[in-house]
Amino acid sequence: MPQLTGLGKYNIIGFVGIVDVDRAKAFYRDTLGLRLVSEEPPFALVFDANGIMLRLAMGKEIPPARGTVLGWQVPDISATVKDLARAGVRFERYQQMKQDELGIWTTPTGAKVAWFKDPDGNILSISEHPELK
Repeated sequence: MPQLTGLGKYNIIGFVGIVDVDRAKAFYRDTLGLRLVSEEPPFALVFDANGIMLRLAMGKEIPPARGTVLGWQVPDISATVKDLARAGVRFERYQQMKQDELGIWTTPTGAKVAWFKDPDGNILSISEHPELK
């Protein structure tokens, strides 16, 4: 049986749909601090997310969000939540989850997660994973 090479050694590219290009550009560049690499109308805004390509696909509408579309692993979630909140990010609250005063939920495995939305309503997250430190 031939050995599969797979995709494990290659970087992923993230794709997120957007409608309001100007608001999305400002949010991802100015609020989240990602570097805008190029603008490719009418297709995408391209950002560098710490060496990973993130393409914000321009569209006329976005289907309703059904879950997190993009997330960042951070070393200190509390500090990152506070930093993003100072930049104007509002964190989501979910009734079915017990979140702390910052909006952080601790998973059964000890990972911590907080969610927020971009200007087009896409659900984004930050998470801290103690097992990966």
